Amino acid sequence: MPVKLTKNELKSQKESLKRFLRYLPTLQLKKQQLQTEIRTIEARAAQLRTERDRLNRAFESWIAVFGEAEAFDPDTVQIMETRVSTGNIAGVSIPVFEGAEFSRAEYDLYEKPLWLDTASEKLERVLELDLEARVLDRQVELLQKELRITTQRVNLFEKVKIPETRGNIKKITVYLGDQQVAAVVRGKISKKNLERVIEEGRQ
Repeated sequence: MPVKLTKNELKSQKESLKRFLRYLPTLQLKKQQLQTEIRTIEARAAQLRTERDRLNRAFESWIAVFGEAEAFDPDTVQIMETRVSTGNIAGVSIPVFEGAEFSRAEYDLYEKPLWLDTASEKLERVLELDLEARVLDRQVELLQKELRITTQRVNLFEKVKIPETRGNIKKITVYLGDQQVAAVVRGKISKKNLERVIEEGRQ
């Protein structure tokens, strides 16, 4: 849409530019905060998965030592509930892992080996680490979505809105300046014409 070359439009464009320049640092700060949070959460999720894998390997080795791997059924432990609350990072609602509830299948203490309870506890810890890492993945997903939107807005302000508004201000200022010069020139011409008419009238 072509810009109006008027004083009112000039005022409006200057106000828009002020608003854009005031809002841009807030967006840039939010973008940086989101990037930092995403990196931190990804590192935490990777750390949890490394710990989970380490425990899992230790768990399998531990069961193998007893030579009774078939005595332990992984289905002995079931996830009953994942407790998740809601947090907020840079205005984005995110899930926060609070823990998990597990149930264990009943078994005959006389028939099953004594280490079965310990094995169940170790498996619960492995599962809990996995659940927490998944919640962190969801946090990253939500924050990345917000980061994309924020980056688009920063680009819109930096590469479109601010340069466009500055260009409009320059265009209107030049036009109004030219109009002012033309008005002064017209005024001088009119004055000379008037003086000439008056001079001719005297003759």
